[in-house]
Amino acid sequence: MNLVFFILILVSFTTAAWQQLRWAGDGVAPMEALSAAMVDSAAGSVELALGLVGVMSLFLGLMKVAEAGGLLTIIARLIRPLMVRLFPAVPADHPAMGAMILNLSANALGLGNAATPFGIRAMQELERLNPRPGTATDAMVLFLAINTSSVTLLPTGVIALRAAAGSGDPAGILPTTLFATFCATAAAIIATFAYRRFFALPVGRETVEPASISTHEGLPDVASESYPFWVSMLALGSLLGLIPLSVLYGQFVAPWILPGLMLAFLSFGLLRQVRIYEVFVEGAKEGFQVALRIIPYLVAILVAVGMLRASGALEAVINLLAPWTGAVGLPAEALPMALLRPLSGSGAYAVLASIINDPDIGSDSYTGYLVSTLQGSTETTFYVLAVYFGAVQVKRIRHALLAALTADVVAVFAAVFACTYFLS
Repeated sequence: MNLVFFILILVSFTTAAWQQLRWAGDGVAPMEALSAAMVDSAAGSVELALGLVGVMSLFLGLMKVAEAGGLLTIIARLIRPLMVRLFPAVPADHPAMGAMILNLSANALGLGNAATPFGIRAMQELERLNPRPGTATDAMVLFLAINTSSVTLLPTGVIALRAAAGSGDPAGILPTTLFATFCATAAAIIATFAYRRFFALPVGRETVEPASISTHEGLPDVASESYPFWVSMLALGSLLGLIPLSVLYGQFVAPWILPGLMLAFLSFGLLRQVRIYEVFVEGAKEGFQVALRIIPYLVAILVAVGMLRASGALEAVINLLAPWTGAVGLPAEALPMALLRPLSGSGAYAVLASIINDPDIGSDSYTGYLVSTLQGSTETTFYVLAVYFGAVQVKRIRHALLAALTADVVAVFAAVFACTYFLS
């Protein structure tokens, strides 16, 4: 991450300096624009972190209720056969399993704000198993790679934006998004295992003793046993059954998800005789502390990205690549979206809105479908890595960034293929 951060700053400064030397005196000087971008991005990163305080407090409070009621135990038992194979270094009865599952489930429903607190909690629990503080474990790297590419059943935010832009079929991106994220997730898992050999950890113990797992105050006792195989298959079949339902009723269901999630968690807590108000408040306190702790990491990443955009380096890359990407189905209008999405979620969202509201393009054109699919099937990779690793003060991220970017590239080409196929 040190090298990536330095390269972003160096490229931004060099590009702006070159333009400054050639500046004819018209408009804002390139170096002045770069300086303004630094200040604005730093201020914006703090505002973003403070804006996350409420969201993190809300969902970590709900997660605390779920933990107290034993929901993590139920979910962990359902998909334990798959998780223990993907994460052999994490004991099957550790709370990290349940937290990772809730994070991936929230991502599948397009609930980015809800997924973030769950993901941070998972990283905190994985850090409890880390014998080398400051260095990402294999489990952390794999979890981050899957998180940045996880299968999306219902990209609620994109559907809402397409509806506002006057799309005749706002939920039409559901099959293309599902296909692209499925390919990206598979690529993330394969890439993580493939790159691992080049980023080996020093020889040492990778897990804690199982007896020490239940000693962490406030953590649920997630049972190590799994449900019968047919129960897990029934749950998986029910999940797959949501795919056609999301295609047919995605726009109708989207506004119900967040309120329904809150009601479901609290109702579950009541049925399990949990003191939901006290437990919720206790979890919300943790969300407040975590949101404040990630501010320095957000400042570093968002300032670097803001400088890259203000310097004109990003625009230069787009102009260079457009002739090549256009030949494989990625038009120049969509290229900024593909390049910006891993760097800036708000920037990519703004690009998406401008494209689908352009009367010359529209939301239901090929380009409109493509950028919508890219927004729904890719993640803000640098932001996720900064927030999740920052929450546990991990500085050596090993091959996490490389695996995540591999998944991003696969997602772009899968989105191009899916849009070409479904719209042909």
